[in-house]
Amino acid sequence: KRGDEVDYYGQGAGYTLDPQEIINYVDKHDNQTLYDINGYRLPGSATLADRVRAQTLAVGFVALAQGVPFFHGGMDILRSKSYDRDSYNSGDHFNGIDWSLVSNNYGVGAPVAEKNQDNWGLIKPRLANAAMKPDASAAAAMHAAFKELLAIRQSSTLFRLRTGDDVKTRVQFHNTGSTQVPGVLAYSVDGSDYDGANFARVVVVFNTDTAAQAITVDALAGMDLSLHPVQANGSDAVVKTAAFNSVSGELTVPARTVAVFVEQ
Repeated sequence: KRGDEVDYYGQGAGYTLDPQEIINYVDKHDNQTLYDINGYRLPGSATLADRVRAQTLAVGFVALAQGVPFFHGGMDILRSKSYDRDSYNSGDHFNGIDWSLVSNNYGVGAPVAEKNQDNWGLIKPRLANAAMKPDASAAAAMHAAFKELLAIRQSSTLFRLRTGDDVKTRVQFHNTGSTQVPGVLAYSVDGSDYDGANFARVVVVFNTDTAAQAITVDALAGMDLSLHPVQANGSDAVVKTAAFNSVSGELTVPARTVAVFVEQ
């Protein structure tokens, strides 16, 4: 459906004709940082490794989408504002970014009352949970994952299609309909005769589940897909276990992972 055919609070949703007209983001200067939003949503028992994977997955939705990606400063190193949802007047105490990775500003105090007091009951116990405060190792892992996602985007113009017609004719979503595996988003982009594609096809699978998942895409059976070289040689050992079965067209992706497959 086109955006104006989708009911958005009683009116048609906004839509665009070309990729250059849309800006994709998962966090920005307003509201909480991505790390803090995930602090609300992930279980308190989630490990730092879980939190890094969740943040990487969210960044992947932006980095590998058609359109213009918007990355909030510090999201690549798990930046926190200690849950401040409007830090315009909060100063460096809440807004500071420590590029040395020693601190990410998590737990520097409850955010100012003006916009946050109603949530202090949720915020304060989380800030007091030492296990939720990222260390330099977690920030470094996130930074490496972020750079690899950027490298994947840069590796092929298939992640930066130029026109709406390109998107309509080349992008195909899989794992859809009544039999879809919940929590798994998958799409492919046809690279035939496309300037700068560098691959005949790319296939991207997001697994948001807490367990590994497999989907079978009949249209991919017989193709020679392999993990993108950036991921195959990258910093994340988990994504390296993602697999493709050429005979059946089955794609298997670990928990909380975005895996990119390519056909040369």
